[in-house]
Amino acid sequence: MKRIKVVLKKIFFLPPLPTILIAVPSFAFVFVMLGIGDHSILSYIAYILSAYAMIIVITGMPGIIEAIRSKTTKLPLVKKLRSTSLGNRLLGDAVFRSEITLHGGLIVNILYAALNLISGIRYRSTWFIALAFYYALLSVMRAVLVRYVHRRAVGQDIPAELMRYRACGIILLLMNQALVGIIVYMVTQDRGFSYPGLMIYAMAMYAFYITITATINVVKFRKRGSPLLSAAKVISLTAALVSMLSLETAMLARFGSDDPEFRRIMLAASGGVVCAVVLTMAVYMIAISTKKLKKLRNNNLET
Repeated sequence: MKRIKVVLKKIFFLPPLPTILIAVPSFAFVFVMLGIGDHSILSYIAYILSAYAMIIVITGMPGIIEAIRSKTTKLPLVKKLRSTSLGNRLLGDAVFRSEITLHGGLIVNILYAALNLISGIRYRSTWFIALAFYYALLSVMRAVLVRYVHRRAVGQDIPAELMRYRACGIILLLMNQALVGIIVYMVTQDRGFSYPGLMIYAMAMYAFYITITATINVVKFRKRGSPLLSAAKVISLTAALVSMLSLETAMLARFGSDDPEFRRIMLAASGGVVCAVVLTMAVYMIAISTKKLKKLRNNNLET
């Protein structure tokens, strides 16, 4: 058993440089094969290589990020930024960076919700209105966390953070209903996202990157003991999952089969998985926060 684990680790947990040297050509290969519409044995090899590349990128992302971070710290510009108090805090304080990201994410979500709402009204599109509702709920969750950050320091009042963590879980349940509506609309109407030209490749890399980093951050920030930061990372992961779903619809529209039934099955399956993941996260957030709040109240009564 130990030997199997060692072999699997050598195959799927590679150092940063081999990971990049394998992943980049593999992804480029599969995009080329998809672009020319080749269905020979080479296309199947490309799919297998891209699947392996995706696995090693996911397992190797922490090492890649750490390697990039260690290299960039030696750059003159980074050293100059670290010489200032704000720059040093921005580069060295993960909690402070999370607070900045939380504010930026709120602004982006509000703008995106407004854009989709205007588009939905103008074009009488259920699709855009459903997306507007989804991003509006996402904005509400971020706003709850941003309001708290303005009033108190992160990690100072755990019971208050747990209450907001639970509130985000409840909102996530509502958001999942909007997500279900979006997926049902995509499946029944055979609709989805589309990206012009080569933008689809850039969006693919972006979607994979934010999904991987969001997954890593959810795990990493759970260990910091701040429910507020954990909630912020769950929100980011939820947005990343929807980005992956959007990417899938665009990839199916550009490179997939001409059979509408095949597209519906693929979207229904992947959409169901995303909804199940979001639902699980929401239920977990509500259950664990309720349990911890009850435990804290009981401890206060005993003292």
